[in-house]
Amino acid sequence: MSRREEERRRALFTRRALLLGAGQLGLLGFLGYRLQKLQLEEGERYATLAEENRISTRLLAPPRGRILDRAGRVVAANTLNWRVLLTAEQAEDVGATLATLSRLLPLAEGEVARIERDIRRRRRFVPVVVQEFLSWEEMARIEANAPDLPGISVDVGTTRTYPLAEHLAHVVGYVAPPAEADMDGDPLLSLPGIRVGRAGIERHHERVLRGRAGTVQMEVNAVGRVIRELDRREGVAGREVRISVDAGLQKAVRDRIEEGTSVVVMDARNGEVLAMASQPGFDPNLFSSGISAAQWREWTRSRATPLINKTTNGLYAPGSTFKMVVGLAALEARVITPTDRLTCPGHYDLGDSRFHCWNRRGHGALDLRGALKQSCDVYFYEVARRLGIDRIAAMAKRLGLGVELEIELPGTRPGFVPTREWRTRQGKPWNLGDTVVHGIGQGFYQLTPLSLATMAARLASGRAVQPHLTQAIGGRPVMGARAEDWPSLGLAERDLKLVREAMWAVVNEAGGTARVAQLPPGLGALAGKTGTTQVRRVSREQRERGFRVESQPREWRPHALFVAFAPYDDPRYAISVVVEHGTSGSGAAAPLAREVMVEVMTRLRPPAAPQAGGAAEAGRLAEAPPTGGRP
Repeated sequence: MSRREEERRRALFTRRALLLGAGQLGLLGFLGYRLQKLQLEEGERYATLAEENRISTRLLAPPRGRILDRAGRVVAANTLNWRVLLTAEQAEDVGATLATLSRLLPLAEGEVARIERDIRRRRRFVPVVVQEFLSWEEMARIEANAPDLPGISVDVGTTRTYPLAEHLAHVVGYVAPPAEADMDGDPLLSLPGIRVGRAGIERHHERVLRGRAGTVQMEVNAVGRVIRELDRREGVAGREVRISVDAGLQKAVRDRIEEGTSVVVMDARNGEVLAMASQPGFDPNLFSSGISAAQWREWTRSRATPLINKTTNGLYAPGSTFKMVVGLAALEARVITPTDRLTCPGHYDLGDSRFHCWNRRGHGALDLRGALKQSCDVYFYEVARRLGIDRIAAMAKRLGLGVELEIELPGTRPGFVPTREWRTRQGKPWNLGDTVVHGIGQGFYQLTPLSLATMAARLASGRAVQPHLTQAIGGRPVMGARAEDWPSLGLAERDLKLVREAMWAVVNEAGGTARVAQLPPGLGALAGKTGTTQVRRVSREQRERGFRVESQPREWRPHALFVAFAPYDDPRYAISVVVEHGTSGSGAAAPLAREVMVEVMTRLRPPAAPQAGGAAEAGRLAEAPPTGGRP
């Protein structure tokens, strides 16, 4: 080999050695860079990931906040119950595990389908509830067979209970498992056995009552088995909510009423709802343990609609209880004066139409006070004609009728008060005859018992009080407890005084339509107004043949209504009563209102200071006309 060839080969080897060395040096540099990055820059991250493989963090459901009545009695609480859970991730075969479990704990076909659906909807590491309310024997049987039940565990959870059952169901509401629409990003809602408010106070204050989840850190081995508990941070329990309803009063009222009857009692000074009762009701405890399909069909198909709160969702024409609205609107618009007298011959003619008074013989000449006292229809036919429907509607809404009421019950219906504009939007004219009919609370009106109680409270207080149920959250009072929290209605005091005196006369003066509602001696005087609303039109032919409502089937009879406040000289309580198909306000609603008001004032009224003359003197004072009134 020549010298030149040898030098060429040596140079080639040198270049290749240099290239190989540079490559090795670059690789070593890269490895050093990655080691430096992994150890120094990302060491904490990978240490955390490794720790997470060793430590399992789980959420802890906080106890749901209790609901208390105004006296501090618990009306919604939590009780412990044993339950069996299934974690799909830990089960080798979910179907086989459920089959084995069903030999120890009978599972209906529908339950298995529900469990499989819950597993599909959730992540596999999230446990789902198989069955709740286990007995001690069932729990022990499952624990003894735990090696044959992979993925199955027994846990203790809480169940929502309602001590008053159906008596407060429409107010407090109930809880149920969360649906897809309830998912708001809170991981707490994915926990097994968690419940969310579905109605009433439970739903309105859901966020307040739910609380915040806690956490527990468990050390686990490679297969996920728990070795020990490392750390526990309890969640924040839901806050307590105190409502204004008196549980004892609520039960007493519901015990007095029959199917189709609604009663609302409010504090006339600040709008607090003291009782809100309607029949029939339902047991909210059944929702905690799961409603059967048969039970749900029974409730939803019943004509009595037990799931509907009739005090907030029942719609009725107000009848003669609406006449105070017409009277106040007329006084404010000055279409009448307190001394103007109109004659009632027993009917009112408008063109070719004749509108009858409930008293076929007529009432003679009456002023506003007398017309309210005797509930003369003809007087208010004429006053409504002079006023026009729009001024009547404006006063009605001012008194809380046909408007949204700010009460903490989701789904409350505002009712409806018609106007000329509304009728025009329908493509139909508003006739003068329509106005006349609406002057006595008939026609298109649709009002709730709650709105009628609100009207009575506003008439008594002269303030725009809003009905509300919440007194305190977490021990802190909410706004609205003082009369000063509510603005004035802006009505002339002389006009309000005249209407209040007329309502006093309805109950306490000879010729009044609700003498049966007088309170016993010692409780002061009740001021109220009766109402009766037709559910079927009575034709002229029927009237001429001597129509008697008592002879009609019950579902054809008129509804009976009554609104009132008491005591007259210092109004504290307002009430509305609606008795479906009760025939007459004076015969059915007024006596019931008296019973309820006696119960209210006996339970809640502060003791009066002793007066000279004792109870007999107090009774005589209740019978006397109000200051400035007529004998």
